[in-house]
Amino acid sequence: MKYVGLQKQISSNNKKSILLLIGFPIILLGVVYSVLILASNDLDRLNFEAINESFIEISPYILIGTGIWFFIAYLGHSSMIDYASKSKGITRKENMRVYNLTENLCMSVGMTMPKLKIIESEALNAFASGLNKKNYSVTLTRGIIEKLNDDELEGVIAHELMHIRNNDVKLLVISIIFVGIFSLIIQIAFRGMLYGNMGRSRKKDGKGSAALLIIILIVSIIAYLISLLFKFAISRKREFLADAGAAEMTRKPSSLANALQKISSNSKIDYIRSDDIKQLFIDNSPDTKSKNILGNFRGLFSTHPPIEERIKILNQF
Repeated sequence: MKYVGLQKQISSNNKKSILLLIGFPIILLGVVYSVLILASNDLDRLNFEAINESFIEISPYILIGTGIWFFIAYLGHSSMIDYASKSKGITRKENMRVYNLTENLCMSVGMTMPKLKIIESEALNAFASGLNKKNYSVTLTRGIIEKLNDDELEGVIAHELMHIRNNDVKLLVISIIFVGIFSLIIQIAFRGMLYGNMGRSRKKDGKGSAALLIIILIVSIIAYLISLLFKFAISRKREFLADAGAAEMTRKPSSLANALQKISSNSKIDYIRSDDIKQLFIDNSPDTKSKNILGNFRGLFSTHPPIEERIKILNQF
């Protein structure tokens, strides 16, 4: 795949970030308004005046709550990612090899060197994260440091640096924060409706319960679709572009291809369960060995392209 150019990719990702920042509150308020309509006692004769009054009354709380969550997540996202991945910082003294490879790559393209972190796992994987120059970081597993030679490791680090240069990591972290907000709201709403409905009298006809179940179902479907929307706002193309950018940076596409081949055989870190963290990694490709319908479905909605495709493209450089 031909690299489309750094500035063009940065511009594209910046536009997506702005759209996410603007679009999420709008979609969230749209969902709230839809729930108010569906929760009306008489769907045949909707009282839009009452619905609008309730919406105006609720909306500020929704926006304030969303803003607080985003602010907390913005300030603490690095600590949250470190906690979930069990990563810790490393210095030049602790790992001269990794530090020098990263520093040389950054100097070659004139970028500020990110923080370096390590995960004590034998798996082979890596990721970049952060929202600005102060907290950008590249995290490598112990396995990937020990199992790759210098050229291969340089290719992996260059790939992660390209995610930072392209603003991929900023866009991805913003999407993760927003999806987290929505997931929390859905869980609170679902449990509130569930337990609130359980406390009601069983003598009532089932219309109220059925309406609530329909609301829960609709909101859950919307939540799922919005989650997919935010996930795929970060197109799988980003991995191909980071691969191409890394090949351009190092001028050794075969080294990155060899690294990906080794990574593909042992990239899973067992204790990391969060899909949000997994999608940060250089490899979170679908299980192409699964040929059933479920396997094909997962492949279609994977955050990463199959690693075999990435290797094939790198070998064409």
